[in-house]
Amino acid sequence: MSSNNAHISGPPTDLAGAILTVDLEAIRENWKRLAAKAAPAECGAAVKGNAYGLGVAQVARALWTAGCRTFFVARPMEGGELRSLLPREAVIYVLDGLFPGQAEFYAREDLRPALITIDEAREWAAFGTQYGRNLPCAIHVDTGINRLGFSGPAFEALISNNEIMARLNLTLLMSHLACADEPNHPLNGRQKSAFDALRRRLPGIPASLANSSGIFLGSEYRHDLVRPGIALYGGNPVAPAANPMLPVAHLEGTVLQLREIAAGESVGYGATWRATRQTRIAVLGAGYKDGVPRSLSSRATNGPAQVFIGGRRCPVIGRVSMDMMAVDVTGVPIDSCRRGTRAELIGRNIAIDETAEWAGTISYELLTRLGQRFTRLYSGGESQTPKAPIP
Repeated sequence: MSSNNAHISGPPTDLAGAILTVDLEAIRENWKRLAAKAAPAECGAAVKGNAYGLGVAQVARALWTAGCRTFFVARPMEGGELRSLLPREAVIYVLDGLFPGQAEFYAREDLRPALITIDEAREWAAFGTQYGRNLPCAIHVDTGINRLGFSGPAFEALISNNEIMARLNLTLLMSHLACADEPNHPLNGRQKSAFDALRRRLPGIPASLANSSGIFLGSEYRHDLVRPGIALYGGNPVAPAANPMLPVAHLEGTVLQLREIAAGESVGYGATWRATRQTRIAVLGAGYKDGVPRSLSSRATNGPAQVFIGGRRCPVIGRVSMDMMAVDVTGVPIDSCRRGTRAELIGRNIAIDETAEWAGTISYELLTRLGQRFTRLYSGGESQTPKAPIP
């Protein structure tokens, strides 16, 4: 990724200790790869949580120009923000359902709630009557993850209620897989069978079951619409197999200081790491305020967490603190690691899923917890929130 076409958002790069570069062209390419894999099903995009922390204003526009037309957010406020960014013909579903008393907001912003209870369905139907037309919506059914959605009996009660059903404009029937990232997990097949049975009760209504990993479970899981999220942003949907997606988020920390320490000296809070030899360390301007998990702290001699600097992987040593972290750069040529040199924490050489594993978490959490203090660079697209929707 070249920074020649990058647009800066936030403080200038020379004033920030940590820098996040988001490759919008990689997001477009990832969406195209997923769309080709899912065809003939439509490929939508999950952009909830500020596009997984990467910036919905920039990401949504990139996805639109790639060809995406259906978007998913979690909260109605996210939907309202997204509506201001995209053409009116963009379809926006709100996954958390219809918030009480907020039907007018959904209708005004042309948002489609993914209804999860019969009370929501009744409220949406009643507001549609006042509005003068049946308003579009999805029905979210639970098939085994036991989070949001109609249970089997509640779904039967809904579709048996002719008064409500006659006043709903159903545009999607959806459910969510619990174990799609484990292809051999028996719950995948059980959920698919349950979903297909419910789908037969609403013939002709488009259906959606597959998330990022679900797309790769086979054509029988893709139905009419797929809803990738993490795969768009570079997460591996088929781990432990090779990642078919391009890296999107590139997080770097700047070397603030280099120092030599003797064998027996410790580094960082709590003196949790102690040098066993003469060691050259680099202190980076990136810490947990910037979204670097404290759990990447070295618990033993070296690592397992690493950064990439001077063409080499270097272990994190000591505790990650609020504003900084230390790495062992003894093996890096002096000319390749100086004050001001940038170290890759996440990117092409340190995969986000690898960092997540070291931190004992998942790539979703890493992305969504990235801080706002560092400079954000957007390569391959606009960096600023547009004042008007895309024409």
